[in-house]
Amino acid sequence: MTQPTHRVSIIIPAYNEGEHILPGLRRIVAAVTSDAEILVVVDSADDTTIPPTELFAIDHPQVRVIVNDYGRGPANALRYGIDHANAHTLVVTMADGCDDPRQIDDLVLLVERGVVIAAASRYMAGGQQVGAPRFKSLLSRTAGQSLHAFANAGTRDATNSFKAYDAAFVRSVGIDSRDGFEIGIELTAKARRLRLPVAEIPTIWLDRTAGTTNFRVAAWIPKYLRWYRFAFGPRLTLDQLNAISKRSPTS
Repeated sequence: MTQPTHRVSIIIPAYNEGEHILPGLRRIVAAVTSDAEILVVVDSADDTTIPPTELFAIDHPQVRVIVNDYGRGPANALRYGIDHANAHTLVVTMADGCDDPRQIDDLVLLVERGVVIAAASRYMAGGQQVGAPRFKSLLSRTAGQSLHAFANAGTRDATNSFKAYDAAFVRSVGIDSRDGFEIGIELTAKARRLRLPVAEIPTIWLDRTAGTTNFRVAAWIPKYLRWYRFAFGPRLTLDQLNAISKRSPTS
């Protein structure tokens, strides 16, 4: 990685969003005051997200679209975006516009103050989830609140993708996920096993009103459960963590 030239890299995995990407990009550009690069990561050169994003980037040069060659799916897109980010702090947010970009600056400040993960939490006081499918919401809330209560995970919303990360932490622990959106809970679980600080601020999440979701609950539940279980283990050194997490999908 070259010497960081931005305060924050905002990474947005996208899949055939077309014009639906634009409202979220407009809100991010309007809300974020930090010096930021905004990386929209797609899986192929024919993704419908590319043309509107490139047109938007003409007037907003901090935005650029990059094509992931690590493999299809949101986990690979996020891995690719993180590897090509150029800031000490990374923020992951979704292309559907469900997240509140006004909180990005506050999440970045928390990382700069010393936490390795700053989570936007739907399930703490002041947070809310509006419009999500009931079953998906129940699973997410139960996982997050039980991890907070019994594993001292530092956030009540470990499954939410909307988080800021210390880039050095992410690169030191690596990302084992290869398919879905479980990176948020994976990195939270790894921070817990290393006993590194995680913090949260409340967020209001609004379900998307246009386009279609790429979130597949049934297919990705086992992947979330892997990292849910992992969070409850004893303290590890970094070397131990990397050996265990990369050795077996059931570790």
